Amino acid sequence: MGRESIEGELSTPLVASGTSSGDHVCANTTDCDDGGENQSGCGSSSATGVVVVSTLVAVSGSYVFGTAVGYSSPAQSGIVDDLGLTVAEYSLFGSVLTIGAMIGAIVSGQIADYIGRRGTMGFSEIFCLAGWLAIAFSKGAWWLDLGRLLVGCGMGLLSYVVPIYIAEITPKNLRGGFTTVHQLMICCGVSLTYLIGAFVNWRILALIGTIPCLVQLLGLFFIPESPRWLAKIGRKKECEAALQHLRGQNADITLEATEIREYTETLQQLSEARILDLFQWKYAHSLIVGVGLMVLQQFGGVNGIAFYASAIFITAGFSGSVGTIAMVIVQIPMTALGVILMDKSGRRPLLLVSAAGTCLGCLLVGLSFFVQDLQTTPILALVGVLVYTGSFSLGMGGIPWVIMSEIFPINMKGSAGSLVTLVSWLGSWIVSYAFNFLMDWSSTGTFFTFSSICGLTVLFIAKLVPETKGRTLEEIQASLNPFSAKK
Repeated sequence: MGRESIEGELSTPLVASGTSSGDHVCANTTDCDDGGENQSGCGSSSATGVVVVSTLVAVSGSYVFGTAVGYSSPAQSGIVDDLGLTVAEYSLFGSVLTIGAMIGAIVSGQIADYIGRRGTMGFSEIFCLAGWLAIAFSKGAWWLDLGRLLVGCGMGLLSYVVPIYIAEITPKNLRGGFTTVHQLMICCGVSLTYLIGAFVNWRILALIGTIPCLVQLLGLFFIPESPRWLAKIGRKKECEAALQHLRGQNADITLEATEIREYTETLQQLSEARILDLFQWKYAHSLIVGVGLMVLQQFGGVNGIAFYASAIFITAGFSGSVGTIAMVIVQIPMTALGVILMDKSGRRPLLLVSAAGTCLGCLLVGLSFFVQDLQTTPILALVGVLVYTGSFSLGMGGIPWVIMSEIFPINMKGSAGSLVTLVSWLGSWIVSYAFNFLMDWSSTGTFFTFSSICGLTVLFIAKLVPETKGRTLEEIQASLNPFSAKK
């Protein structure tokens, strides 16, 4: 079979329409989405207990992610007092987490392709466990930094593999909501670490950080591997067994298994994927969407606002502690609302509302600094930060990761995932490092700049980001990457 004919096949549906008699899942065919006669049976795939448990085990890693992000704030005074660190030494301790995450991101896709999604989650937790223990028992700055670096490496791996795994095991009509639980658990990890850190010392807090690591490590023995990864490496019988386990023993998985198998087999007839292959024209749309969303997510100012919220409130003349508590109160419910709405309203509407809200929030904070001599400015700063936090949690926090897990073909997912995750962490480091310098330059200018970038995000979403709700991963990837079908 020639290369052009192989590529052309990938732009069309791979399975003919048909019916499914399963109790839990139906065939992921175009007819089901378009209102065919079997629509009543095809539009309401439900989550089995195995899918729910597998997702909960996976997002235990997301909670680890959140605890690592939230740790440095409540631990700061205790670590500095006990170990006698300077401000510069503690700043290094805080920032080395992102450096570790970039290292993990670089190899995340390759590791996930080589040892599987489940194996990669276990591998990442070994890094996290070692890191937390090094922090908890450290006697000086060197061990602290090493532990933080190891936790960061684990985070870089988890930030890629968790949404990928969830996207590959869930039915198409539930995929968005389930994948967004990743972001919800990150928020819970951050918030609960802030809360627990107010009552325990930094060593105990680090030991508490090992608990979700152990939960995931143990849970991985009881959940199936991704059927799509098993199909990719040629383990067809295990792929079908895993899919049957996920969909329920009485479900008819014939058409879904056929679609996964045929799509994967056709892709495997193409040349071995390399990182440079991503930059071919046929992958341009997926790459622009995946990288673009991550760049805009980070340069919209999220980490500057999250890491330095207390300082922002104090600079604006408001109570730092009250403002931070208000942020936590807003963040978790809004993230939960995003999870609920994900597969009802779709990705694009939530992203548009979320990006517009972050634009408004930054604008309000910028205005509060611009007119700082007026008594209303502290309230304006609080409202602006809360609008930004709530809006970001609704969509921009989690949906880019959902879309990243959906838009790349299975043969490119490893390379693409590494690149996109690396871009995200690099952007995170740049914004976190530069934020204080930008605030010294101009508080007003900083937030007006963030507002402008959030405004550009709205245009980017409206023009380039596809709606992926209710479509199989194979349908999404074929439509975004038509290869040479149009020749």
